[in-house]
Amino acid sequence: MIRAVVFDVGETLIDETRIWSRWADRLGVPRLAFLGVLGGMAALDRHHRDTFEILRPGTDVEAEIVKWREEDPDGLRENFDAGDLYPDVRDALEKLQRKVTVIIAGNQPPQAKAALEKMRLPADAIFTSAEWGVEKPDQAFYLKVAEVAGVKPQEILYVGDRLDNDVLAAGQAGMRTALIRRGPWGYLHSQRPQATKADVVIDSLHELPDIVETL
Repeated sequence: MIRAVVFDVGETLIDETRIWSRWADRLGVPRLAFLGVLGGMAALDRHHRDTFEILRPGTDVEAEIVKWREEDPDGLRENFDAGDLYPDVRDALEKLQRKVTVIIAGNQPPQAKAALEKMRLPADAIFTSAEWGVEKPDQAFYLKVAEVAGVKPQEILYVGDRLDNDVLAAGQAGMRTALIRRGPWGYLHSQRPQATKADVVIDSLHELPDIVETL
């Protein structure tokens, strides 16, 4: 029986299109080029930060973030807000919360928690890798997930868009898993043989309220 559903953030709840498009504009490269190379990194199992080095060799991303903040303190820059939520998020989480505990926990920087809390999502708790000091796919991350959920790992359904960070790592921790087909990683990873390791592969969060009744 599933007693808690835990969600990744980027490309699970948050559509990152606007974020990456702003980065393309910031670097002065066509948006299509940036998004295309980002997709290439997903296909090649390379870190998304490699996109910056390929398009603008020598870019110091952290220094650029600081400079960007100074130049545009009131803008979203590399961050997100409610306008970036996928349209199925609120309704799906609200329906799930009537059945199970709903938690959001993903690899995110410190400011992401405040951004998510400001959205007043139907979730019982929100956590980020930054506050825990550990990132997926480290098993310590999933130990924290089970701890805050307060249930056994096998009673948790972890939902994410990646095999490496979500399905395989959460599965190794003893959790049930759902792979969502959206975002570059989600679509690409759903085509790989290891996608069968997921308990379910979904196209929308709207599928989850019924699915939790069957797992």
